[in-house]
Amino acid sequence: MLNATWLETFTVLAEEAHFTRAAFRLNMTQPGVSQHLRKLEQQVGQRLIDQDGKRFTLTAAGERLRALGQARRAEEKALRDALGPDDADAGEVRIACSGSFALLFYPQAIALMQAHPRLCLHLEAAPQARILAGLLDQQVDLGVISHDPKHPRLAARQIGREELCLLLPGQSGPRPDLAALDRLGLVAHPDVQTYADAVLGANFPDTYRGAHHLRVRSAVNQIGQIPAPVAKGAGYTLLPRSGLAAFAQADQITVATLPRPQYQDLWLITRRHQTRTARRDRIADSIAALATRLD
Repeated sequence: MLNATWLETFTVLAEEAHFTRAAFRLNMTQPGVSQHLRKLEQQVGQRLIDQDGKRFTLTAAGERLRALGQARRAEEKALRDALGPDDADAGEVRIACSGSFALLFYPQAIALMQAHPRLCLHLEAAPQARILAGLLDQQVDLGVISHDPKHPRLAARQIGREELCLLLPGQSGPRPDLAALDRLGLVAHPDVQTYADAVLGANFPDTYRGAHHLRVRSAVNQIGQIPAPVAKGAGYTLLPRSGLAAFAQADQITVATLPRPQYQDLWLITRRHQTRTARRDRIADSIAALATRLD
């Protein structure tokens, strides 16, 4: 077994790349850091650093020992967290969802952190494939996507649905035709083709020929900025209702009234066998309550 103290000293030294800074971080003397390094090198039977004056680089063995030290540190933290008190008001929860839902949820997340100073919430706006990969890699605790992934390692429950909205400038009539939309021009964004195929395909089946035939007036990939050109009369776009609900000038935008409204489901995804915690349950309940209000 490697000496855990020597390994941690070496890991800090490798991270700092400087003996004096490592000693300060560890509350040790510089000779003490050097002594731990020598003992660890003796234990593994290989040099761990190549030194050039006051500078050094890690050897191949040193790189592997640093990775091992960081991995052990992460495992110990996870164990301490799991063995600690199950406090709904403290600890970390990592959430990933669409950009539009993130805009809507983040003010609520801020309010929760204000009320509970020891609660840490990490929110990532990501595509659905990234959300699922993060859950499976244990980088994400809670995910919100539009379908049940039907994966053996993931648990899913439907928490609501939200309308996919055709957004028009505020003075527009509520029932446009496709020709009027083409004259106005599309404000494009990364998900607009999917939304256009669903909404325009269902409501203009005789004239809609696919998203690639739409006239694009502008394009933006910052979710909070997508409705801005629409509010100024410079185009139309398609977004989930959550993308409009979080927009400050929503009163300057008209949601088109369509004969065949289209919706996307909202599913809350977790790892199937992860240990339940009170803080994660609290955030999951908050997300579910928010999703219910969108239906």
